[in-house]
Amino acid sequence: MPDPIASSSASLSPSSQGKPRHSLEQPPSTLEPSEFNPERWSSKPSPSGDWIMVVAIVVWFVGLSLHNFWMGFSGAAVAFALSLRLVWPTLTRTLKDLTAQQRSQLIGFTGLFISLAGLLNYLGLYRAISNWLNQVKWDEFGSWAEWVGAVGQIMIAILAVYISWRQYVISKDLTIQQNTITQQQTIDAFFQGISELALDDEGMLEDWPQERCFAEGRTAAILSSVNAAGKAKVIRFLSQSNLLTPLRRDYHLGRPIFDGRGGYQEDRLNGIRVINLGVMLAGVNLARTDLRWTDLSEAYLVRTDLRNADLTKANVSRTVLYQANLAGADLRGTQFFYGSAQTATPRDRQHPPNYKTGEYTGAVVENTDFSGVQELSEEQRYYCCSWCGEASRQTIPGGCEGITNFLGR
Repeated sequence: MPDPIASSSASLSPSSQGKPRHSLEQPPSTLEPSEFNPERWSSKPSPSGDWIMVVAIVVWFVGLSLHNFWMGFSGAAVAFALSLRLVWPTLTRTLKDLTAQQRSQLIGFTGLFISLAGLLNYLGLYRAISNWLNQVKWDEFGSWAEWVGAVGQIMIAILAVYISWRQYVISKDLTIQQNTITQQQTIDAFFQGISELALDDEGMLEDWPQERCFAEGRTAAILSSVNAAGKAKVIRFLSQSNLLTPLRRDYHLGRPIFDGRGGYQEDRLNGIRVINLGVMLAGVNLARTDLRWTDLSEAYLVRTDLRNADLTKANVSRTVLYQANLAGADLRGTQFFYGSAQTATPRDRQHPPNYKTGEYTGAVVENTDFSGVQELSEEQRYYCCSWCGEASRQTIPGGCEGITNFLGR
């Protein structure tokens, strides 16, 4: 019985018999494009090429030592050709990796140096330097080698200083980045811890007295260990979570009462805050921070730096801003008091606040710096001029002419 494989092989044309057969496991059509890379083959070093390079360099040294022009020139030419053959693929790949802008800059710098050298040549600078060097009595200055050595040592010292400076800059940048990452991780852990502490298993706010103490302790610790931007993040989180807002309680278990709209009832007069900032922000640096829509009411911000801070829609009623610096701050919609500006007065320890008339609901703004504040409304200006004192009245934009100084000093 004839072999079908043999008969099929015999039926192949003569032109196909002379060609090598491809493996069935890897047909030619499935070869990867990276199987054939001309640059890889052109840049692949060979042992024979390395030996030829070594021999050419030896021949060049021998010709140089024997003062044989043809021997030295031949060795140098062969070494140059082989070096160029080995280096050219790497140089080509490097140029291909550059972007169009980087290539343009490289060409521009090369053209700048070449054109500058040509212009200096045509302007006669090199000729003038050559004439000056010929006229100088070098015996009076020592040998040229000593001058070159001294200049070289100076350049090496300058290079060492530059490298040390760059290492310092890089180390400083890395340290700042690492500190930023560490601070953010610390703040995230604080957010998670406060959430677990103030919420029950059903997601409801449940803050027993001891839990409030722990929450205030954690807040005081985190505010003392982060920078101004980190403090602002913590304050915004606590404000948006209603942890700084006085909430109405049921007077039995002390649990907050719902307002019927998906939130908790606010009680400015008798409510209890989950976290009371107290003096945590006194004397701290909050310059150029984002404090929009934050609740800073009844906090002590004595000598706090709030320069160029964004206090849009922030609540600073009954806040002690004594000697605080608000220069350049954005006060658009900032609430300094409740009620009318004509009847509102600063907080007083001996009198409870009246949130209808505004008495004793205002912030203490004595000796506060209002230089260059932005978006100061007329009501805000009237209140601040009335209760900030004579020194601070000079810093309020628009002046305080015609407004009585009720503070009396």
